[in-house]
Amino acid sequence: MIWITLLAMTAVIFLSRYLFLEPRLPLRLSKNTLQFLGYSAPAVLTAIAAPIVFVHDQQLAIALDNSYLICGLVAVLLAYFTRNTLLTVLVSMALFFVIH
Repeated sequence: MIWITLLAMTAVIFLSRYLFLEPRLPLRLSKNTLQFLGYSAPAVLTAIAAPIVFVHDQQLAIALDNSYLICGLVAVLLAYFTRNTLLTVLVSMALFFVIH
């Protein structure tokens, strides 16, 4: 049963990507749809990162002793001001390892 589920998920993901990436297929998305899909990656990353950053021991942890929160804020500020992904990742990870 697990193998059938894995194969079915693989097929769904491959076909959904193939339909939009194959240039010979006549399927095109509108400008509004493409703009709307541009928000999906930040939304998914926020949904993944928010519990890690803001929750500790099943409670909301917004304090200066939360190293995840401090490094997350530094990463957001670095990303906003420098627009350099590599610098943002390296500095925020180094800060996390120093603090944690």
